[in-house]
Amino acid sequence: MKRDAFFDNAKLVLIFLVVFGHIIQPFTDGSRPMYTLYTWIYTFHMPAFIFLAGFFAKGSGEKDYILQLAKKLILPYLIFQLVYTGYYFFIGKGATLSGIFYPHWSLWFLFSLFCWHILLYWFKKIPPFLGVAIAVQIGVLVGYFSDIGHHFSLSRTFVFFPFFLVGYWLTKEHVHKWRTRRVKEASLVVMAIVASVIALFPEFSSGWLLGSKSYEVLGSPEMGGVFRLGVYVLAAVMTISVFAWVPNTQYRLTYLGGRTLYVYLLHGFFIQFFRQADWFKVDHVFDVLGLAIVAAAIVYVLSSGIIRTLTQPFIEGRIQLLKKWWHRVNHKESSFQS
Repeated sequence: MKRDAFFDNAKLVLIFLVVFGHIIQPFTDGSRPMYTLYTWIYTFHMPAFIFLAGFFAKGSGEKDYILQLAKKLILPYLIFQLVYTGYYFFIGKGATLSGIFYPHWSLWFLFSLFCWHILLYWFKKIPPFLGVAIAVQIGVLVGYFSDIGHHFSLSRTFVFFPFFLVGYWLTKEHVHKWRTRRVKEASLVVMAIVASVIALFPEFSSGWLLGSKSYEVLGSPEMGGVFRLGVYVLAAVMTISVFAWVPNTQYRLTYLGGRTLYVYLLHGFFIQFFRQADWFKVDHVFDVLGLAIVAAAIVYVLSSGIIRTLTQPFIEGRIQLLKKWWHRVNHKESSFQS
């Protein structure tokens, strides 16, 4: 099946923003511009990523699908949960394994993605509008329970599931309708307004955008549900606004959009090392541009053939790329000897 350049471009942009957002996070304290940039990115980048995951989940329900899904998501989750624990200790972070189902940092996405696919078994039997409405209601309600948090990635699983479900139900035609000139013009206004509001009201906690904390922890035990509904609307509008500007052209680096899982799982080794080593600082706009270049370099390196070849057994549970490499080496040796 021919890949769609729009979706690969979208995933490439989003994975860059994931890495860039993680790089600049330590510099948000005490800096309104950095906090504005960081929070602006977080209004849409994970909802948009999760939307795309749902969009490409349309094959769910096939024979042995759950088993294949566990191999694809749960196995690398368990592997990297252990690897990151050892890595944190190695770099002096002093982390210990608090629980196999208390995801380290960004690994929550793998566990939640597995759960979203499982939830589809029931939700795809419900009419789309009703199913999304129920998912939103559940996402709002879980915030009132303090016991639902990081363990098993339960909070994020329920909070972000509506975006996954919407992605599942929408078609390519629906998404391409967001790319009209009128939507593009409106999106510029929307994105500018959102950035301005964040800059003017820095007391707004980015924790509302992470989906991992209860309303009590966020300081609004009573009105939290209303705020979460607002965050849902904000994320939906921002996702549409960003997608409106994603190009539909096949560029030289577009293919990297098909390798985002490798970047997502591996970029933490760079980010956590940089944070622990305290290599970077932000005193000028050029420092921010420098961090953007670093983020782009990380995405490019972790998408490279050699990294994929070496890590495919751990990430995909396959050695297909290693076999191809071995065959090429043997072929070259045979040609040289002959």
